[in-house]
Amino acid sequence: MNIINNIENENLRKDELTPFNIGDTVKVFVKIKEGDKQRLQAFEGIVISKKNGSIRETFTVRRISFGIGVERTFPYHSPLIDHVEVTRKGRARRAKLYYLRDLTGKKAKTKAAKE
Repeated sequence: MNIINNIENENLRKDELTPFNIGDTVKVFVKIKEGDKQRLQAFEGIVISKKNGSIRETFTVRRISFGIGVERTFPYHSPLIDHVEVTRKGRARRAKLYYLRDLTGKKAKTKAAKE
């Protein structure tokens, strides 16, 4: 069991991502490799869930693209994630915002957080 913990600790992210919560609108910059070149591609949407801890931690981002809901789950400690920008703080009263899957338009937004 100790060997597994050692391997997981080696692969943990050294630099912390910008702290964000569920309900925030974030822009995740993912490294895309095309041939021998590498570029950053942004995926912007609302964080609808965060799961687990340690090396297995993931977060799910949802956005509407051309009228179709697109969800993407990112491993928090993945080396493919360059950085995360929080574009808008949202106030969520639940741990998982799966109910946003059924909503469209302005109803699919979260309220702005009070600062």
